[in-house]
Amino acid sequence: MENLMWNKRESPLRIEKRFEFDEYSKISKFMEKIEKLCKGKNIYPNISFGKSFVSLSIFLNNQEISSEEKDFSEDIDKFYLED
Repeated sequence: MENLMWNKRESPLRIEKRFEFDEYSKISKFMEKIEKLCKGKNIYPNISFGKSFVSLSIFLNNQEISSEEKDFSEDIDKFYLED
């Protein structure tokens, strides 16, 4: 599983990342972890997914990523690397 950096995009300001999976069952587990994290941190990214991927976009409140948004994205990276 390849782990790429979060990409920063302008207009609207956001960070985004695509996660690739070899099995759909892993996507389901990954999404369950993200759901719990979203509720715990009160951060709700845009999420899209398909048979072999999950893409997330976190819209930033400021010009720079906050510590909460950074921690949130790092937690998602950890979830991905757990499998």
